[in-house]
Amino acid sequence: MGRRVLITGGAGFVGSHLADALLKDGCAVRALDSLAPLVHGRTRKPPAYLAKDVAFVRGDLRDRDAVRKAIRGVSVISHQAAAVSVAQSMYEIADYVEANSFGTAVLLDVLANEKHRVEKLVVASSVTIYGEGAYRCSRCGPVYPKVRPPSQLQARQWEMRCPSCGRPAQAIPTNEDCPLHPTSIYAITKRDQEEMCLTIGRAYGIPTVVLRYFNIYGPRQALSNPYAGVAAIFSARLLSGQPPVIYEDGLQSRDFIHVSDIVQANLLAMKSHRADYHALNVGTGVATSVRRVAELLIRQLGSDQAPELPGKFRPGDTRHCFADLTRIRQTLGFQPKVKFEDGIDELVEWVKEQSAVVSKRKLTSAFDKMKREMAKKKMAR
Repeated sequence: MGRRVLITGGAGFVGSHLADALLKDGCAVRALDSLAPLVHGRTRKPPAYLAKDVAFVRGDLRDRDAVRKAIRGVSVISHQAAAVSVAQSMYEIADYVEANSFGTAVLLDVLANEKHRVEKLVVASSVTIYGEGAYRCSRCGPVYPKVRPPSQLQARQWEMRCPSCGRPAQAIPTNEDCPLHPTSIYAITKRDQEEMCLTIGRAYGIPTVVLRYFNIYGPRQALSNPYAGVAAIFSARLLSGQPPVIYEDGLQSRDFIHVSDIVQANLLAMKSHRADYHALNVGTGVATSVRRVAELLIRQLGSDQAPELPGKFRPGDTRHCFADLTRIRQTLGFQPKVKFEDGIDELVEWVKEQSAVVSKRKLTSAFDKMKREMAKKKMAR
């Protein structure tokens, strides 16, 4: 490709993998990252896995001067930066809105009001903007329910029911035309990010593509961050000698996509104009239960722990959601390459390597702190 690319959040999980691929593709890569302590630790140093050929700019997306410096001379921006926890966003509300919505607004304000050479913007969005996604009722046909009512969850009746007739509803693939029902502050800010970027992209003639990531896993996901993806959280628990904690009954399902396939989608979006000004799902189209994830990790890590199912729920959690890939296949030719079982094997090998550098005490302490916070805020019931 051979272009100059800025990755916001470029020292993070997805950003660093994307940087590797872009360098291999002949691009000059710059990373803007604030090195948040929750992800990068208190030392706030660029991670060892960040390629040496990446031009690193330490700075916050909310800092206009840092953004101005970071975009100088680049032709493509990959906007990956965000505070990423669904649970934490429900009680650190101002922080999430400021980091995600306002941070994106600053980036767009610079693009709208100052000279630059940007000719492409690719934006990381999230499956969470759908909320529950798409279901089918045997009587009513396709339905798009909002959150399950508290009375149903308190009765420990986990499966989704048709919002019209109350019959059981079956999850079906969620496409991009599904109504958006975000159920967390994080999800609302991701909707903000994609809508703002598409609006300003169209207005100023900057081709913009939104990629709606489903549930990402893979090496480099911060194990010390108790708000990371479920595969990383379970791995951290097992690494510290503790059981994975599963909410509801563990049969809730997610669409788990390997980080290398996320990178693939980003590269395709950067190189093609066929998806400009569109939002695209990036998943596998396969639903995997949370309990299955725990069982695979326990087996692969050789642990004797059994999953802990306290029967609790978290307000705003979705029951099932997996991707319809029709649009991204037709526009970009995207096809996920990594099967979940193979990707988990790779994740486990990386987790084992981390046992030498991440203490069990630190992992246990981080998770316990998160549990106390969620209990205090009544985010786990």
